[in-house]
Amino acid sequence: MSNITITGHHVEVTDAIKSYVLKKFERIERHFERITKIHVTLKVEKNSQIAEATVQMPGHTEFFAKSIDANLYAAIDALSDKLNQQITKHKEKSQG
Repeated sequence: MSNITITGHHVEVTDAIKSYVLKKFERIERHFERITKIHVTLKVEKNSQIAEATVQMPGHTEFFAKSIDANLYAAIDALSDKLNQQITKHKEKSQG
């Protein structure tokens, strides 16, 4: 697994949350083995759970996504889906 960091702002990153994030990002890494670094930030603002991530790939290629939900796990799900779509689109463009 590539270099992945998970930080929390106003939210404790428990082992359960950490393993959930790792599991979600494992799927992305299986499709795109050239990922060099992933940084995930989990935040709580008012009644919103926010999940953000930056994915870095060789050649200064970087992807960013943000997801907001009332449930942190749902925000993480949506975040990994958004990144998966962005990276898939990029991969198809570069191959086509």
